[in-house]
Amino acid sequence: MKQLSAVITLLVALSVSGSAQTGERELVNVRELIPDIVIDLKYNTTDNFTHQKLYSTDECLLSAGAVRRLAVVQDSLRRRRLGLKVWDGYRPRTIQFLMFDIYPDSNFVADPKRGSLHNRGAAVDLTLVDLVTGRELRMPTPFDFFGEAASQGSPNLPPDVIANRELLQRLMVDVGGFESYEAEWWHYVYPPGRRFPLCDFQMR
Repeated sequence: MKQLSAVITLLVALSVSGSAQTGERELVNVRELIPDIVIDLKYNTTDNFTHQKLYSTDECLLSAGAVRRLAVVQDSLRRRRLGLKVWDGYRPRTIQFLMFDIYPDSNFVADPKRGSLHNRGAAVDLTLVDLVTGRELRMPTPFDFFGEAASQGSPNLPPDVIANRELLQRLMVDVGGFESYEAEWWHYVYPPGRRFPLCDFQMR
């Protein structure tokens, strides 16, 4: 009986451990859960507002809860022969400090003292791509354009551009349960992540 009790205790412990490891706030590799998603981390290149390479890898991490919701959006898009391209996900807080030093405008770069939802693995920057050609759909502005034209409600745009922006927003919000950010058409938030801790885990 003692041996049986010990085995049961071990199994319970392993179950709890496994459950904790797959909790909604755990940082996971997006591509491992959504193999056909396109990852193009702009901060792993110089094609961003800092004009510096800030990351050392093109591996995108996000909280497990956010990735599960992204997978639902990707499933919905596949029926249209479309998919998601991710420009940024989890961002170490050290990088946030560097960004804010370069561009200290909290409308576009969160103050690192308070922290960004990117630092919690709860924000994602993305766009839409054609799964057949791999080309990005036309959107109002390039990524990291800090101006009125990047806002969710910016008018005076070609009809197809507005339709693409609205499609992304509708799927991310209504299907995925994310929240949009008014100043940036590409930025979406996983609401439960607001209670996640700030992280400075360095990606390798």
